[in-house]
Amino acid sequence: MKFVQDIIIRPLITERSMDGVAEKKFSFEVAKNATKPEIASAVEAMFKGTKVKSVNTMNMKPKTRRVRYVPGKTAAWKKAIVTLTEDSETIEFFEGMN
Repeated sequence: MKFVQDIIIRPLITERSMDGVAEKKFSFEVAKNATKPEIASAVEAMFKGTKVKSVNTMNMKPKTRRVRYVPGKTAAWKKAIVTLTEDSETIEFFEGMN
Protein backbone atom coordinates (compact mmCIF):
# COMPACT_ATOMS: atom_id res chain seq x y z
CA MET A 1 0.00 0.00 0.00
CA LYS A 2 1.32 3.41 -0.94
CA PHE A 3 1.13 6.35 1.43
CA VAL A 4 -0.14 9.76 0.33
CA GLN A 5 3.30 11.28 0.97
CA ASP A 6 4.87 8.71 -1.36
CA ILE A 7 2.56 9.67 -4.24
CA ILE A 8 2.56 13.49 -4.01
CA ILE A 9 6.15 14.70 -3.74
CA ARG A 10 5.69 18.48 -3.80
CA PRO A 11 3.46 21.21 -5.22
CA LEU A 12 4.72 23.14 -8.24
CA ILE A 13 4.79 26.89 -7.69
CA THR A 14 5.34 28.66 -11.01
CA GLU A 15 3.65 31.56 -12.78
CA ARG A 16 1.87 29.19 -15.14
CA SER A 17 0.61 26.95 -12.34
CA MET A 18 -0.61 29.96 -10.35
CA ASP A 19 -2.69 31.09 -13.35
CA GLY A 20 -4.55 27.77 -13.19
CA VAL A 21 -5.54 28.24 -9.53
CA ALA A 22 -8.42 30.52 -10.59
CA GLU A 23 -9.79 27.62 -12.67
CA LYS A 24 -9.19 25.17 -9.77
CA LYS A 25 -6.24 23.50 -11.51
CA PHE A 26 -3.33 22.60 -9.24
CA SER A 27 0.09 21.23 -10.28
CA PHE A 28 2.11 18.66 -8.35
CA GLU A 29 5.27 16.64 -8.80
CA VAL A 30 4.26 13.03 -8.28
CA ALA A 31 5.99 9.65 -8.13
CA LYS A 32 7.02 8.21 -11.50
CA ASN A 33 4.98 5.04 -10.98
CA ALA A 34 1.81 6.77 -9.68
CA THR A 35 -1.39 6.23 -11.66
CA LYS A 36 -4.19 8.76 -12.21
CA PRO A 37 -6.62 7.09 -9.74
CA GLU A 38 -3.87 6.95 -7.09
CA ILE A 39 -3.09 10.64 -7.60
CA ALA A 40 -6.78 11.58 -7.35
CA SER A 41 -7.29 9.63 -4.13
CA ALA A 42 -4.06 11.04 -2.66
CA VAL A 43 -5.15 14.64 -3.31
CA GLU A 44 -8.57 13.99 -1.78
CA ALA A 45 -6.95 12.35 1.26
CA MET A 46 -4.26 14.99 1.76
CA PHE A 47 -6.50 18.05 1.33
CA LYS A 48 -9.82 17.61 3.12
CA GLY A 49 -12.95 18.91 1.40
CA THR A 50 -11.61 18.51 -2.14
CA LYS A 51 -13.20 16.47 -4.92
CA VAL A 52 -11.09 15.69 -7.99
CA LYS A 53 -12.74 16.13 -11.37
CA SER A 54 -9.82 15.02 -13.56
CA VAL A 55 -6.09 14.32 -13.48
CA ASN A 56 -3.72 15.00 -16.37
CA THR A 57 -0.18 13.62 -16.15
CA MET A 58 2.97 14.10 -18.16
CA ASN A 59 6.47 12.69 -17.94
CA MET A 60 9.08 15.46 -17.92
CA LYS A 61 12.23 14.50 -19.79
CA PRO A 62 15.69 15.22 -18.38
CA LYS A 63 17.46 18.35 -19.61
CA THR A 64 21.13 18.57 -20.50
CA ARG A 65 23.15 20.79 -18.16
CA ARG A 66 26.85 21.57 -17.82
CA VAL A 67 28.99 22.21 -14.78
CA ARG A 68 32.22 23.67 -16.10
CA TYR A 69 33.45 21.04 -18.57
CA VAL A 70 31.35 18.09 -17.46
CA PRO A 71 28.02 17.60 -19.26
CA GLY A 72 25.21 15.89 -17.39
CA LYS A 73 21.45 15.59 -17.19
CA THR A 74 18.82 16.61 -14.70
CA ALA A 75 16.51 13.98 -13.25
CA ALA A 76 13.37 12.88 -15.11
CA TRP A 77 10.12 13.38 -13.17
CA LYS A 78 6.36 13.19 -13.48
CA LYS A 79 3.98 16.15 -13.32
CA ALA A 80 0.26 16.00 -12.53
CA ILE A 81 -2.31 18.72 -13.11
CA VAL A 82 -5.32 18.09 -10.89
CA THR A 83 -8.65 19.77 -11.68
CA LEU A 84 -11.15 20.07 -8.84
CA THR A 85 -14.93 20.18 -9.13
CA GLU A 86 -16.74 23.51 -8.87
CA ASP A 87 -18.36 22.69 -5.51
CA SER A 88 -15.15 21.49 -3.81
CA GLU A 89 -13.02 23.66 -1.56
CA THR A 90 -9.80 25.14 -2.88
CA ILE A 91 -6.45 24.00 -1.54
CA GLU A 92 -5.36 26.47 1.16
CA PHE A 93 -1.65 26.04 0.44
CA PHE A 94 -2.03 27.64 -3.00
CA GLU A 95 -4.28 30.46 -1.73
CA GLY A 96 -1.43 32.13 0.15
CA MET A 97 0.77 32.19 -2.98
CA ASN A 98 -1.36 34.63 -5.00
